[in-house]
Amino acid sequence: MPDRFPSLEVIALTGVTARQLQWWDEKGVVKPEREGHRRLYTMQNVMEMAVICELRRKGFSLQGVRKVMRFLQREFGKGLGEIVGRNSDVHLLTDGTHLYLETSARQIVDILKNSSQPILGICLSDAVRQVRADVVAKRKSSTSVIAPSERRRARKTS
Repeated sequence: MPDRFPSLEVIALTGVTARQLQWWDEKGVVKPEREGHRRLYTMQNVMEMAVICELRRKGFSLQGVRKVMRFLQREFGKGLGEIVGRNSDVHLLTDGTHLYLETSARQIVDILKNSSQPILGICLSDAVRQVRADVVAKRKSSTSVIAPSERRRARKTS
């Protein structure tokens, strides 16, 4: 997988707009690397953006998203991409006041039993897996330099 992604690739992978990328950079939500005036994003950045997009679709404000990111960094000392592994299922649960990050079905049951308010659950792993799959698919489609028909023709003549 590429080490860094330019803005246009990130836009295609996550569905964010160029203005959102600029705003998130200005507000420190996602910090890209810089190469001159170009913003370059790591896979970690792209995965975080996928989760941010999912949180925004579920009604979280940007302030709420920053709260989630700080919570994860404080509690785990890691970013989202590191927390959500390829084969793990991680859910963020909130009652609007408290945040819970669960990694097992047992934890969900305990949180729901002890909650006095409705809980909103978001599967962080799904968003990250989707971005990874998109990157792999895009990479596979761009590695074939010669069209299949051209490959067959080249084999016949040799």
